[in-house]
Amino acid sequence: MGLNSSKRLAAKCSFLSKDEQVIVSNSFRLASKNSEKIKEEELTKLWGSQMDARLLQYINNYLFGKGDTRSQTVDLERFAELFVYCTRGTVDEKLKVLLQSLGRSDTESDDVPYILVKEYVESIVSSYMKIQKLANTKQFKSWHSRGCFISPQNVQRLAESLAYQLATGDCITRRALEVWLQGSTVFGQLLLFVFTHLYSISHREKQIQSERASIAHHPSEETATINARKERSLVPFCKGLDLIPSYPSLLDLNQLVFINAHLPQQYQLEWRFLFSSEIHGESFSTLIGRIVNQGPSVLVVEDRNGHMFGGFAPASWLLGPKFYGDDSSFLFTLAPKMRVFPSTGYNQHFQYLNLHQQTMPNGLAMGGQHGYCGLWLDHEYGKGHTSETCTTYSGYSQMSYSKEFQYRHLEVWGLGAPPPTPQERGERVGMSVLEGNQESKTMLKMAGRTIHSEGFRETDSAN
Repeated sequence: MGLNSSKRLAAKCSFLSKDEQVIVSNSFRLASKNSEKIKEEELTKLWGSQMDARLLQYINNYLFGKGDTRSQTVDLERFAELFVYCTRGTVDEKLKVLLQSLGRSDTESDDVPYILVKEYVESIVSSYMKIQKLANTKQFKSWHSRGCFISPQNVQRLAESLAYQLATGDCITRRALEVWLQGSTVFGQLLLFVFTHLYSISHREKQIQSERASIAHHPSEETATINARKERSLVPFCKGLDLIPSYPSLLDLNQLVFINAHLPQQYQLEWRFLFSSEIHGESFSTLIGRIVNQGPSVLVVEDRNGHMFGGFAPASWLLGPKFYGDDSSFLFTLAPKMRVFPSTGYNQHFQYLNLHQQTMPNGLAMGGQHGYCGLWLDHEYGKGHTSETCTTYSGYSQMSYSKEFQYRHLEVWGLGAPPPTPQERGERVGMSVLEGNQESKTMLKMAGRTIHSEGFRETDSAN
């Protein structure tokens, strides 16, 4: 069966769009070796190296069946069905794939053991990470070249974080699985990425050359083929480390993806390096000088007991006496477990930053209230606290090992394009960050402090 035959068969699948017909027919032709059926061993050869071995077994269970009903081949319609269900399927369709992958009938009402579902989720996460490494995109390389690797332990943590809402007992009802699939947007994105990749195998040069030859003879297929290659990825570009070749990465790729997946979409494309205690030293004033007026940011802290946590700050950090920000803010933990705590809407205590004040707390805060913050970093560098409860963020629990903690590592990343420079804003060259903020300047004057405190700007050598 040649290209035209596979296209004709794909066209008979009414549930495929025209773009999907091209993607599926090309993939089917490659896997079936131009025949009308795909053999299990041929699909294993094609896809086996692309994914976690457990996911390959799940896929084979779905396509070829299990036990006495297992078939040695699969036709295009079933092959196409798997693609559609996993990339844009309804809750019922994704549940069908999940259950049949686990060797269960989608019509059965029996509960499913939690451990099996968690294993299925872990196979998707593991395959996603493996594909990232195989594809070796510019985004992936921008982090991997800086020491951001893939930890098997964090593969398990990410999978656990995606499925933990199901961990209310040993077994899960069909209804609970439906609710989970409906709300698990991050799992849906990983599933979409994995199956888009499998059906396009876009990182293979041989396949790319084949597609180019096909496009030359069938120009109408060009758009669909190119779109298939634009796989959805939750890995942003890493910017700002060009002059720091030996950057000691705190995050691994699983943690990075976990944080990035919960950011507003407009901030998922690029992270800019702003501050690291390993690079810039342990100075709160230096920290402020590098993060104020830098737009939205992500803070990551590791305490001396190995707990990792932080927060997304949607507004630029500014010195001032009040909390500010908006309800897209959230806190998160990365170790020993991955959790995210979104806004409750109860109050607007999202961000606070102050220094050199006698009547107001000096430090950085996210959530809660002074003395009981969701995250507090004291102006005395290295000290902080996370409260046992926090009304600002939903589902919150104490993030550090102990309420009062000392941290051994802090890093901050700006999100998206950098804000305009003082020159671009029409300000006088040589201004400090405080001189661009009249409120902060006035506050420091009232406190009897000079504007250019240590860490904000260097003294002009001409003076």
